[in-house]
Amino acid sequence: MIGFRQITQTIQTRPSGGRLLSLIGGKRPASSAPATEPPLSAPLTSTGQTVAPFPMQAQQLCNFIIETTKLDPHRKPGPQLAILVQSIFQVESVAIFDADLQEVYRAGDWFEDLQDALQNICIFETVSDDPETGLSRRVLRMGSLPIGALMLRGETRAEMATTIASIVAITFDRYHAFANETRTETARQTEQLRTTVLDSLAHAYKTPLTAIGAASEGLSAIGNLSPAQSGLVTLIDEQAALLNRLTTRLLKTARLQASDMIPHAEKVAIAPLIEDVVASLRDQLSGLSVRILIARDDLSICCDRSLLVALLTQYVDNAAKYGTPGTAVTIRVSEHAAEVIFSVHSFGPVIPPTDFERVFDRYYRSSLSSNKVPGTGIGLSVAKRTAQAQGGHVWVTSDTAKGTTFYASLPTVQPVAPQEGARS
Repeated sequence: MIGFRQITQTIQTRPSGGRLLSLIGGKRPASSAPATEPPLSAPLTSTGQTVAPFPMQAQQLCNFIIETTKLDPHRKPGPQLAILVQSIFQVESVAIFDADLQEVYRAGDWFEDLQDALQNICIFETVSDDPETGLSRRVLRMGSLPIGALMLRGETRAEMATTIASIVAITFDRYHAFANETRTETARQTEQLRTTVLDSLAHAYKTPLTAIGAASEGLSAIGNLSPAQSGLVTLIDEQAALLNRLTTRLLKTARLQASDMIPHAEKVAIAPLIEDVVASLRDQLSGLSVRILIARDDLSICCDRSLLVALLTQYVDNAAKYGTPGTAVTIRVSEHAAEVIFSVHSFGPVIPPTDFERVFDRYYRSSLSSNKVPGTGIGLSVAKRTAQAQGGHVWVTSDTAKGTTFYASLPTVQPVAPQEGARS
């Protein structure tokens, strides 16, 4: 029996009009005579113009993918993508819209209201091809999320325009991922530098503050001071104490890293602790009345006492600083099934809802009060970190009618710290 082997022949049209004969699954025939089949003509668009045959478009896509992988992921890819699409796919004009950056990148001639047109494509997720104008419109998507838009003017198959849009979307997404990673790392390094500087400064301030306090006590011990001299010594003591408190707060801020802090939990009676906090801020609270409301007199919680003192001290100090003179500061403690909620309420400047989260960020101060009361913007971040270190969380509410209330929730049972070497 004579066996037959199938030979598949594919004839491709070269851009110059010649033909390329390739054999798949067999050997090239010995004869080099030209094929007798008529040459394949390039497909026509609805406007009667020719577009690149499919094998050529496949090569164009390959070239485009290769070039996009060479783009620097730390530079905006839009300008380069527009030029690449125009040059590789031989289209008249290209316009790309990045919704995240709200920027438009173009190559070729376009009309003036280009950005509006691209934004509409993105918003309404338009996918269309207009044979009369030669315009192709595509929304750029990552999954189901629209992230931009693409417009092409020229003779391009619908499938090709869709594929180009997909590659552009992937390139945009890669750039934004790198950009977010870079911003996160920069923020981490900046925060680490700030923490180191704060720690160094706080330690450096402790020595001269101790010397100033000792010298002030020495002057008082000498005696025979005039009223003016006694007043100056008292002022030195007060300001040295204020600097000492600020320095201590700086040290706590530098050290309070919720991710690596291990609280030293103990049973803490809440009523005496709050009384101690209020007593330590007696001067700051002058001109304000203080109300303490606790669910029950013997209420206690298992927590790190020093961290809870730092948290409540900051809340009460904040209320004293911003509270309207003559109003009341209310310290309330309520008991729930799995948590104890502490709150400090006062009347004063209203915190905008947009700042509810940000006021707990280090160095951030609400825009409505930043120029009225002196401060560093680190106190509330200390409160947040002390709560997080013990498995709790913080939040704030504020409006003109009800005033401002800062909350802190701590679990009744402290989370167990992982043992060294234990699996996470």
